[in-house]
Amino acid sequence: MTKAIEVSGLRKAFGDTIVLDGIDLDVEAGTVFSLLGPNGAGKTTTVNVLTTLLRADGGTVRVAGHDVAAEPRPVRRAIGVTGQFAAVDELLTGEENLQLMVDLSPVRAKDGTRIIADLLERFDLVESAQRPASTYSGGMRRKLDLAMTLVGSPRIIFLDEPTTGLDPRSRRTMWSIVRDLVADGVTIFLTTQYLDEADKLADRVAVLDQGRIVAQGTPDELKRRLPGTHVQLRFASAAELDSGARIFPDATRDDETLTLRVPSDGGTTSLRALLDRLDEHSLSAEGFSVQTPDLDDVFLALTGHATEVPTT
Repeated sequence: MTKAIEVSGLRKAFGDTIVLDGIDLDVEAGTVFSLLGPNGAGKTTTVNVLTTLLRADGGTVRVAGHDVAAEPRPVRRAIGVTGQFAAVDELLTGEENLQLMVDLSPVRAKDGTRIIADLLERFDLVESAQRPASTYSGGMRRKLDLAMTLVGSPRIIFLDEPTTGLDPRSRRTMWSIVRDLVADGVTIFLTTQYLDEADKLADRVAVLDQGRIVAQGTPDELKRRLPGTHVQLRFASAAELDSGARIFPDATRDDETLTLRVPSDGGTTSLRALLDRLDEHSLSAEGFSVQTPDLDDVFLALTGHATEVPTT
């Protein structure tokens, strides 16, 4: 596949503080690539370098086939950037915000009206097009912001925490828009602190910690790195928990929640055997569930940090 982004040995420091310590990334065209990391890991610095807003101290970076240091203009023509906060003019209407982007872009004037109408329709903003952006909800502002990014038909879009602060319904709407863009061949470079977002959207994920890439792969590949699939049994009383712990000596118990974590591969055969053992000892669990590692577990194992989810 064609590479939309190629990064080799990228380095960046601010004074004596090394922010990026020789990172390597490859992003295939027409895919979603998600860069994860705790606060201060260097995610925003990476995006700023890739989008020509910041000059690297070392390494090579090619975006859309162009060197970002030597050929910034063609890079800028090929990309769109949606930052952490919606960059809309609240004094203008939704349509006027889009018109402003048309006026600032190389789009021909005669095509501008059609492009604006198409984007308003695509992002379900037709009914609110004549209202000031100051009256828009958070989800509507994010949609307008992304619509403004698409005025120039960029083939690579950088989304820096695009759903921070949005309600669950607005987040799902943004996910649907991202999937539609990728279906049209657009490449998405996504940074997010919502690991379920990366799990659902990303074709590949890289975890950045203290300026270095500590893991790369598909979400499933990263999750398979961790042991820890288990069956969680919940009991009704401490006495039943004690009995369960004797039956499964390798299990981990939690006295506060009256649960046992029994190591398992999660398959039907092992699950059936586990339930049969409970039955043999005339013991029943109040409830059970099969738990597998998720990206939160991967993130914690790789970085030593829990995810810091922004408040909504």
